[in-house]
Amino acid sequence: MNGPFQFRIDGVEVAATPGQTIMEAADAAGIYIPRLCDVEGLRHQGGCRVCTVKVGGKAAGRSVSACTQPAEPGLEVENDTEARNRVRRDLVEMLFHEGNHLCPICEKSGNCELQAMACRLDMTAATRFPYLEPCRDLDASHPDIALDTNRCISCGRCIRASQDVDAKGVFGYVGRGIHRRVAVNGADLAHTDAALADHAMSVCPVGCIIRKGEGFATPIGARHFDHGLIGHEIEGRAGEDLARKDGRK
Repeated sequence: MNGPFQFRIDGVEVAATPGQTIMEAADAAGIYIPRLCDVEGLRHQGGCRVCTVKVGGKAAGRSVSACTQPAEPGLEVENDTEARNRVRRDLVEMLFHEGNHLCPICEKSGNCELQAMACRLDMTAATRFPYLEPCRDLDASHPDIALDTNRCISCGRCIRASQDVDAKGVFGYVGRGIHRRVAVNGADLAHTDAALADHAMSVCPVGCIIRKGEGFATPIGARHFDHGLIGHEIEGRAGEDLARKDGRK
């Protein structure tokens, strides 16, 4: 199939083109699908599973990651339902449980996608899982950048950005399972070719990669997620599209 086609997300008709993922088509239509590892401009990974949707109908449906699954003509997608969001809450709770996320004292607070996702999913109480309280390294050796792996959620954004955009490969994974973390290709961050201008330094969704001298610079009320829930920019596209259609009538 070479031309545009239609499929449905939560009963809403969505236009797509061949090669688009479910998430890409949803974003264009102003339908927000939660995600943490996926970000515009980087190859899709499907690692965090927060974007998991159900496709194929209620009886014979299967769960897939919306950021990697291609859209198909006539596909029925279940996204914003209590069942899907309950699974997402479990995943986000486990991310808090596996790391050390002290939101009130974190310089990323108000700009943190993990924190914002917890708010969007109504995760307002303490996690049901006991905190692991790991003891991870803080690498502040670089003059411009610090790496606090206590906050890492293994989204892989910095790895993909460093490999594919910066062509440096500064970051990579070490360890397995809940012990997996991001490490650098040197004795420490200072012994790599990492630079403040690298794209990898601006894609971290949490406070793992810290740009020195910038913490707490934005006052409360002006931070990114002080203006609305995570995803509100995408959802705003639906209203803009309706306004354009009304203007053509």
